[in-house]
Amino acid sequence: MTDWPVLSAVTFMPLVGVLLLLLTREDSAYGRRNILNVSLLTTVFTFLVSLYVWYQFDSSNPGFQMVEKREWLGTGISYHLGVDGISILFVPLTAFLMPFCVLASWVTIEKRLKEYMIAFLILETLMLGVFVSLDIILFYVFFEAGLIPMFIIIGVWGGKERVYASYKFFLYTLLGSVLMLLAMMAMYWQAGTTDITQLLAYQFPREMQTWLWLAFFASFAVKMPMWPVHTWLPDAHVQAPTAGSVILAGILLKLGGYGFLRFSLPMFPLASDFFAPFVFTLSIIAIIYTSLVAMMQTDIKKLIAYSSVAHMGYVTMGTFAANVQGVQGAIFQMLSHGIVSGALFLCVGVVYDRLHTREIAAYGGLVNNMPKYAVAFMVFTMANVGLPGTSGFVGEVLTLVGAFRANTWVALFATTGVILSAAYALWLYRRVIFGALEKESLKALLDLSAREKLILYPLVILTIFFGVYPAPVFDATAASVDLLVNNYAAALQAAQDVALSVQ
Repeated sequence: MTDWPVLSAVTFMPLVGVLLLLLTREDSAYGRRNILNVSLLTTVFTFLVSLYVWYQFDSSNPGFQMVEKREWLGTGISYHLGVDGISILFVPLTAFLMPFCVLASWVTIEKRLKEYMIAFLILETLMLGVFVSLDIILFYVFFEAGLIPMFIIIGVWGGKERVYASYKFFLYTLLGSVLMLLAMMAMYWQAGTTDITQLLAYQFPREMQTWLWLAFFASFAVKMPMWPVHTWLPDAHVQAPTAGSVILAGILLKLGGYGFLRFSLPMFPLASDFFAPFVFTLSIIAIIYTSLVAMMQTDIKKLIAYSSVAHMGYVTMGTFAANVQGVQGAIFQMLSHGIVSGALFLCVGVVYDRLHTREIAAYGGLVNNMPKYAVAFMVFTMANVGLPGTSGFVGEVLTLVGAFRANTWVALFATTGVILSAAYALWLYRRVIFGALEKESLKALLDLSAREKLILYPLVILTIFFGVYPAPVFDATAASVDLLVNNYAAALQAAQDVALSVQ
């Protein structure tokens, strides 16, 4: 137990900003400026506290740290927080992206700015709560409550088809999570606790593991999203405002991958091993099929959205390879994708704010009058392709190595995704950036403003830094990943020993 509840502080600090915003009026330019400043300062302070959490984390300890536990609902349901090597880096990632969302909305959100910022700050608290929860009921509350502010953000500030997209997003993710809630109730009745630390040590019967795994899979597969339950994502991305797309791709998709690592693999190892070929198949289909679909897109946002589905295929593949390389690669891929995909959507927002269209055919030759934008967009495109020297390479190659150790055919088919991602990403970059500047509507476009440089340049630096020097990520995750993989292997070995003794 820590003397200072640092995890509670970082989780609920955005709500302090919400209280300040509720006291701020929006009926003047001065009030609007105050709303933006309060929102930006709140997210920056939250990020600084998240860095302190990372600094305090002991990477040599595979267990949960900075633990807070208080009685909450009785009958064993507690307010229980903590982080380990699997969750620690998702806290600063979430807090890191939020200031960029505020800056990206600085001039684009003209109506109901206060409500917009309140929705984002509440969403930040709910996302952080998912990664630090150590009670399954608390986890479920944070996990599901995050649907509400994102539903509002898409439905109120989205594009022309925003109502359809928001309802599709809400219903898809909610229906999957109902099964997860039923599974959590069954876990409580079986184990007599909702404490994640105790459930990790509890050995559920083989048949029960199968049903629990399927129930959790229904929720996490939709959240990632995996093929074929991915169809809500392109619609949500296209209709969401720029900042909404950043958080959707950067953080909300990662909740599913985190759930597999926190629940499916360690709590239901026998079921995870049984269903691994099934997950591998879906992952390969996602990598190949959605990459081909991305090639056919005419909307920039929709193309990037389909590429996100393909990249999440590497995450599920690496996770269920269930070896050190695969799991490390899956975590790194999620962190890298959070930065790179968020940056790509911010790049789309830059040109959309100028031309108010996302059609690829409307662009071309931007390198002539927007060279700084062209360089930033190039770095993120190369990272999306998985070019060595960028963060995208590290996660992809590790998941492929992990998959190769588990099943060579899986690795072989998944590697085709690297070629396909290069095809659609470079095609997009060429159509938007290169060529002659012929369209009259493009000739007056200005290069990056100071605000846009402040948004994109730090992301460029991080993309290259973690591509060249990924050690900070691996140092933080190594001990917990080793423990997860060893416990998984031990559970499978124990099951085999029991089966042999029965024979």
